[in-house]
Amino acid sequence: MTPDDLVLSPLGLRFRGRRYPCSIGRGGISAHKREGDGATPVGVHRIVGMLYRPDRMARPADWAMPIRPGDLWSDDPGHEGYNTMVRAPYRHSHETLRRGDPLYDLVLVTGWNWPEAVPGRGSCIFIHRWRRPGYPTAGCIGLRPDHLCRIAAQISERTRLIVRG
Repeated sequence: MTPDDLVLSPLGLRFRGRRYPCSIGRGGISAHKREGDGATPVGVHRIVGMLYRPDRMARPADWAMPIRPGDLWSDDPGHEGYNTMVRAPYRHSHETLRRGDPLYDLVLVTGWNWPEAVPGRGSCIFIHRWRRPGYPTAGCIGLRPDHLCRIAAQISERTRLIVRG
C-alpha cells in the first residue's frame, strides 16, 4: 500500500491520511462479483479514467475527459461493447453518463473487469458522488461531492482502489 492508494474499510475510504465517509453497493462487499448483484468487488483496482461534466464544473485534472451528450456505459454482457463507454444510439443495456441529476458529474473509473471484460463478471465500478449519506449504490463507491472533488484533484496514475473482503 502507498499513500496514493484509496483504501475502503468499514470506517470509510482512506486516502492520504484522511478518512472519507462513503456508500458502497447494496449487495455489500463481495469476492464473487456478478453483473447486477449490487456488490462492491474485493480487489486492487487501478483508477483508469476520470470523467466530468464540463457544463457543470471545471476540469478537475488535466487527464479528465468530458462527458458529452450521448455518452453511455454498456452493461450488457451479451454485447461486444460490454463494460466500455459507448455512444448513443445504443439499443443494448447501458447507463447514461450525462444524467439530469448530479450523480455522475464527476466519475473516477476503476479497472474492474477491464480492459478484457469477462461477460457477467460485472461492469465498471465507478467512484462517484453519493445520493445521500448511507444510501447504497449499485456496486460503486459514493462520496460526498466536495470529498470526491478533493480526491480527484490529488490522485495520480499510480492511484489504486483497494477493497478488502
